Amino acid sequence: MTDERVNSEPRRERLARHTTPGRRNSLWSWPTAKSPLTIVRNYIVIVLARISPSLRLKNWLLGRIGVTVGAGVAWGLESTPDVFWPERITVGDDAIIGYDATLLCHEFLQDEYRLGDVVVGERAMIGAGAIVLPGVQIGEGARVAANSLVAEDVPPNTTVAGVPAEVVSRADSE
Repeated sequence: MTDERVNSEPRRERLARHTTPGRRNSLWSWPTAKSPLTIVRNYIVIVLARISPSLRLKNWLLGRIGVTVGAGVAWGLESTPDVFWPERITVGDDAIIGYDATLLCHEFLQDEYRLGDVVVGERAMIGAGAIVLPGVQIGEGARVAANSLVAEDVPPNTTVAGVPAEVVSRADSE
């Protein structure tokens, strides 16, 4: 991932919006959005990956359901990629996804659902319990503090923290 890719356009512009008919909220439309059998398969694989202590096994399992996993990626226990659209996640080489972190590629709202790719750059770190929303790009070497809600892109070599996550420090440009 290059620096130009991060923040090239706002997250909201990268989200695909799908309106849903009827009076009920969009979550009721999930069986038409994605095959229920695919969701069951993804869920079983994700549960196995969440509890596996083996990083190699986690990476292999998640790759089988479409997550693009770089070399040396470390998924913490209980970390969770999106169950509906795991194929929309790319994690760069040597990145760390912390304990119980969640990477979401979808959001079901009242009258629509939205989809967006999640890209985690090389050597980026996502802290325990953090949640990354659809369409977010986390730059190379960036750091997301534990329990943060990442609703906007994180520039390379930057640390963000909070709900919503905000920049708390930047690495020297040298």
